[in-house]
Amino acid sequence: MIELQNVSRSFGDAKLVQALNQVNLRLAQGERVAVMGPSGSGKSTLLNLICGLDEPSTGAIKIDNVDIASLDDDSRTRLRRQKIGMIFQTFNLLPTLTALENVSLPLRLNGVAKKDAEQRATAMLQKVGLAGRAAHRPDQMSGGERQRIAIARALIFAPPVLLADEPTGNLDSKTGEEILALLDELHREFNTTILMVTHNEEAALHCDRVIRLRDGQIISSSAVTARTAEGQ
Repeated sequence: MIELQNVSRSFGDAKLVQALNQVNLRLAQGERVAVMGPSGSGKSTLLNLICGLDEPSTGAIKIDNVDIASLDDDSRTRLRRQKIGMIFQTFNLLPTLTALENVSLPLRLNGVAKKDAEQRATAMLQKVGLAGRAAHRPDQMSGGERQRIAIARALIFAPPVLLADEPTGNLDSKTGEEILALLDELHREFNTTILMVTHNEEAALHCDRVIRLRDGQIISSSAVTARTAEGQ
């Protein structure tokens, strides 16, 4: 599903900074992988490369056997709209749109008629427990509610890949656990391949495998042997 082959990414001219160095990684369909490591280890660079927002200096990144680095900007944008859902620590909801409009936006961008898009968005809001908040804007909702909206938006088109950047980073521990339990539930339904960057060891327990980055390299990859009750 996702494969990185000898991927490196460097920045700068006079003094090169090696953000990633010869990374090899493969995620199977439906696998959940947590990416952990200190600040500056290359976690965000890894996500940006996989979603096509950045290009590797060397190596290949394949999603469904398509090398995304070989695509032009328009093709990468289409790939993101069709195959990659994204969840951000800061939610990244459009402040002037309602919850329903935010969730239906990816469908509208893909050419789905407004009525059909809003019907599907309504169903997705029900799945994340926010059917009653459809007409509310982000500033009228709590952090946990906004993250649920962000998850609903990311999964509205049933993408085969979900990238999550610190999805519980701005939430209190109780709300964060609720969000992780929701991701567990939606993963069981959609069998989405999930790559989650996190500093939270508890969040990593909701995954199948943990890879650890340091100085742009994978230093370990290990299966998760203990799960929280929600992830069992």
